[in-house]
Amino acid sequence: MDYEFFSENELACKCPRLHTVGMDPDFMKKLVELRRFLGFPIILASAYRCPEHNQEVSNTGPNGPHTTGRAIDAKLYGQRAYALVKAAPNFGFTGIGVNQKGDIGSRFIHLDDLTEMPHPRPWVWSY
Repeated sequence: MDYEFFSENELACKCPRLHTVGMDPDFMKKLVELRRFLGFPIILASAYRCPEHNQEVSNTGPNGPHTTGRAIDAKLYGQRAYALVKAAPNFGFTGIGVNQKGDIGSRFIHLDDLTEMPHPRPWVWSY
């Protein structure tokens, strides 16, 4: 599918086995609306992950939020990270993970809109 502001390559699983895009259309509608509201690029470090790749790169195993197509990690820091975190709940995002330590290039904000997780939603955490 074609989503304004986000390329298929950016949304696809980064594993070498398959380059699949499995993003949920409702999630992507929220993300596009958030991007339009913010008025600045949201560069994605990660979007959809196949279960095998998620098992390799995340402690959430083969069933983590990224495997549902309802989660992204955005490469943002500073004022833009703050603006994203502040606005995200207004667009239906219920999970916000914040990693703002270390090199600027490794900082990110996780967003998801899941409802059935081990923690009550909305939920904010740090890495």
